[in-house]
Amino acid sequence: MKAGKHSAGWLVAALIAGAGIALSAGESRAQFSPGSNWAAYILPDKAPAPKNNPTTPAKVELGKQLYFDTRLSSTGTVSCNSCHNVMKGGDDNRATSLGVHGKTGGRSAPTVWNSGFLSAQFWDGRAKNLEEQAKGPMVNPVEMGNPNHDVVVKRLQQVPGYVSQFKTVFGGADSLTIDNVAKAIAAYERTLVTTNSPFDRYVKGDQKALTPAALRGMDLVQKSGCTSCHTGPNFAGPPMSEGKGFFMPFPRFESAYTAKYDLKADTGRYSVTKSEPDRHMWRVPTWRNVALTAPYFHNGKVKTLEEAVRVMGKAQLNRDFKDNEVKDIVAFLSSLTGTFPKQTAPKLP
Repeated sequence: MKAGKHSAGWLVAALIAGAGIALSAGESRAQFSPGSNWAAYILPDKAPAPKNNPTTPAKVELGKQLYFDTRLSSTGTVSCNSCHNVMKGGDDNRATSLGVHGKTGGRSAPTVWNSGFLSAQFWDGRAKNLEEQAKGPMVNPVEMGNPNHDVVVKRLQQVPGYVSQFKTVFGGADSLTIDNVAKAIAAYERTLVTTNSPFDRYVKGDQKALTPAALRGMDLVQKSGCTSCHTGPNFAGPPMSEGKGFFMPFPRFESAYTAKYDLKADTGRYSVTKSEPDRHMWRVPTWRNVALTAPYFHNGKVKTLEEAVRVMGKAQLNRDFKDNEVKDIVAFLSSLTGTFPKQTAPKLP
């Protein structure tokens, strides 16, 4: 987001009013830049569901059971929750996750919280939606290790409780299909929304929700250009049609961090499309709950949020953030930790 050409006081006041914020005279320019409309960043209470997979309580409950069920893996040891732990920040806080037989991949597991707001799924955007994403790990040799989806379906068909639930939720004698398995998991994942963060409360009018450091960081990320990529309610890109994805190059600038953290070993979206313009292009990750999801970046090689801010400043903006600026940005990013809906492990059939 860039500042508009107009500088009249009414514009700043209008933008602030549009965000539902009341500030004292002389305070607005210190906290908000012309052109900022933070109201557009408030996280909705619900993630949008596609027309072919409406959300229902029964479907969500079924999806939750499947999400926690290690029987989706070839060894019976790995569930969706193993790598995307909803009892924590939605990931596993590992550089790379452990799959079947202790295998590890090359990328860090992204958080599942608020994933229903993403423009595409996986770091490289190879899945257009949560339904498509849910199918991938089951047949990945490093993750769940099944040779094909038919094996997964046949295994679930041996569980009477699942057979009856699929009939109830989806209807028909042949309702236990891989497509419906994915639909149920996706329906559950769309309920994983963390609203009511200090940032959201502040933008809605609670002037005490953010600390002075967080307010300075809020202004700094906008003025520095960070919100050109980390925009929208999920701070992961603008609202887009499902599946198109919002991608940015990383790293944009060469620096000592490139070699230190091996940032270019993985080609990103190029590994999917084989199109040269997609080399080192990545789906923009969310800032929501980012204080809980260390380590950072696609390879999980940066251990702290403070260091991640320094890396992003240099790699994307060619800017060396000062120590006090790093602290303020981290304070703002920490204000994006929302309220997590209580999760309890389901009783499996």
